[in-house]
Amino acid sequence: MKLLTAAQMRQLDQQTIAEIGIPSVVLMENAGRTTYQILRREFPELGEPVVVLAGRGNNGGDGFVVSRYLANAGFEVVVLLLAEKSQIGGDARINLEVLEHLSVPVREVTSAAALQEQVPLLKSAALLVDAILGTGLNSDVKGLYRDAVVLINEVATPVLAIDIPSGLSADTGQPLGMAVAADVTVTYGFPKIGQILPPGRHLVGRLWQVDISIPPDLAEISVMELSQASGLRQFLPRRPVDSHKGTFGHLFVLAGSVGKTGAAALCGEAALRMGAGLVTVGVPASLNPILEVKLTEAMTLPLTEVQGVQALGKRALEEIAADWPGKTALAVGPGLGRHPETVELVRQLVRRSTLPVVVDADGLNALAHDVDSIREAAAPVILTPHPGEMSRLLGATTKDIQADRLGAARELAERSQAIVVLKGAQTIVASPMGKVMINTTGNPALAQGGAGDVLTGMIGGLLAQKVDPFNAACLAIYLHGLTADVQAAWQGDCGLLASELLDQIPHVIKEFASGALPHIEEHICYRLVIS
Repeated sequence: MKLLTAAQMRQLDQQTIAEIGIPSVVLMENAGRTTYQILRREFPELGEPVVVLAGRGNNGGDGFVVSRYLANAGFEVVVLLLAEKSQIGGDARINLEVLEHLSVPVREVTSAAALQEQVPLLKSAALLVDAILGTGLNSDVKGLYRDAVVLINEVATPVLAIDIPSGLSADTGQPLGMAVAADVTVTYGFPKIGQILPPGRHLVGRLWQVDISIPPDLAEISVMELSQASGLRQFLPRRPVDSHKGTFGHLFVLAGSVGKTGAAALCGEAALRMGAGLVTVGVPASLNPILEVKLTEAMTLPLTEVQGVQALGKRALEEIAADWPGKTALAVGPGLGRHPETVELVRQLVRRSTLPVVVDADGLNALAHDVDSIREAAAPVILTPHPGEMSRLLGATTKDIQADRLGAARELAERSQAIVVLKGAQTIVASPMGKVMINTTGNPALAQGGAGDVLTGMIGGLLAQKVDPFNAACLAIYLHGLTADVQAAWQGDCGLLASELLDQIPHVIKEFASGALPHIEEHICYRLVIS
């Protein structure tokens, strides 16, 4: 499912009007009609009155169309126009005049005092329709519009937002000063990025995408997508009946340090659960006996340590290189430690590897002050930071990263020429070529130590099977979240252990491959096709 920016959506509107020949007033009619359909579906026992708060632009015009459908269905409707009628033009003007011919009450509310007079009406309403500001907003909400947003949020009346909650950035998901907290949002054509990323995802409530006759092919201008089972299923490696363990690749995992051998074990086991034929885990030699006990199916490789310290040193690089023949992918970082020699080992390994490599945890910390050198890597690199690791990689604060997660992921992908997986609610995958996928699966059950190590192993397992790196990242993240969703469905989202994910992965892959599992992304964005 394509995701659009505000500018791209505006371009699609213009193309539909100018090139396809659908008049803008028809698009407004389609928008209003489908919004009314969703309104009736979401609020089947709708009472009265319904209050529509309308701005002076096309978003207000959509609200006028919704008002007409409600009035024609016999509902009591009151429109609060946050402007003078004389300020309304274009298609919105046409629909305003229709309301006047139908004697639908349209009250001009042009001051804070006049708005306060409407408080009793807003509190007594069965539903508020937010038709104030649309997706084109790019500055903080001010003046009367801000007062209206504050008031909408203060009253305990359900809210349906037209296209996007007023005040929400369609591009970042951040409130522009302040935004309406809607119960339901009906968006037109395609979902907008800011409706999917937190906190926007929570402010839109239940999100509906409706078709208003914008040709879907026009959305190919976007390089951003919402992950869907139907699109990702094709990337699952096929398993021929005459295959053998060598068919499914051999992942080399460089992981583990004192107190963190569990990270190495989780990563190696996750790769096997994803279908990798063979896995070798390289660890400091003194810790190898521990991994020999923890791991049954995966092999281990004891590596030279820094003298007197249980940490990997630079001398381990040649031992790893000697073990590379037959390997098909590399995973670096889980629980690896931050000794200076380990840091240098990671940097050299990433630069010299001829195998695709996924880097996580301490592997990322090793690269934090050497991001530009990742460009020198001889093979594809996948970086999998959480916001804290991302802040170190970009030299920004975690707050800045979270304020524009999409921008941060794209910036690091461009700087490093690596595929970037910015973990968190709605994990983002960004490629150096600008392509972006926003994940739809997962829940707070994954907020546990070890969950990231499992993800690294899952990505590495797919890389070992020679899945395209970007597709491997997108598929692994989706299945990682889906596994947690399946587990949480019966266990809840508190107390899930990372090791419990491992046993569930093969079952989830089987059901995912057959299409038996529900489309989790439908909980993110519902669809109604215009009829």
